[in-house]
Amino acid sequence: MDAKAIRKVLESVSCGRLPVDQALEQLKRLPFEDLSYACVDHHRSLRKGFPEVIFGEGKSTDQILGVIKAMVDQKDTVMITRMSAEKAKAIMAKHPKAIHYPEARMLVLASKPIEPAAKGLIMVIAAGTSDIPVAQEALITAKTMGHRAESLYDVGVSGIHRLMRQEKFWTEASVFIVVAGMEGALPSVVGGLVDKPVIAVPTSIGYGASFGGIAALLGMLNSCASNVSVVNIDNGFGAGYTAALINSLANR
Repeated sequence: MDAKAIRKVLESVSCGRLPVDQALEQLKRLPFEDLSYACVDHHRSLRKGFPEVIFGEGKSTDQILGVIKAMVDQKDTVMITRMSAEKAKAIMAKHPKAIHYPEARMLVLASKPIEPAAKGLIMVIAAGTSDIPVAQEALITAKTMGHRAESLYDVGVSGIHRLMRQEKFWTEASVFIVVAGMEGALPSVVGGLVDKPVIAVPTSIGYGASFGGIAALLGMLNSCASNVSVVNIDNGFGAGYTAALINSLANR
């Protein structure tokens, strides 16, 4: 339940349209609901502007369904990351309006239509095709949080001219998410060309000496471009969430 929904409840009580006992029933699960295996943070929308996000890996289907029910009862949008195809199929059988994004390994069940913010564009750039699943996680996260986001894929440093020819890259974006594996060079290139925040996402893509993404992570952390910040390996969700928060500042 977000600030808008709580305000509506309070206004209904103030105008006499809603009895106090009914209002209390709607609000009693704040700030959290204890399901024994999870304490669902219903207060997070009010506190941070977006509901708690479910990390699907390691949770059983029944546990995820229980958390979803608690969130749906509070009219919260449900976003699940690291969602396997098997679990997604079982959840969609119970919630047919949910949308599964298999490449991003995400599932979204919106409580209401998601309208993109009036200002700003989050540009998600992937160095190679193999980096797209992580980039998609960032893209879906930003869009679900209510922001305009677009993608630009396979424009890595081995053919940097592919990036330079994209006019939208230069003119419209307010925040950049740059996803790369191998040596992780692309965020530094983008950071040296733009005057906007660049969120670098190292991926675990690469040959043996990439050490599962550690080489890309260290390369990004050592970038000489001063507008580059770095999230963890394969953490497209963290990048998308941070980019959405940055873009929110322009929409207040």
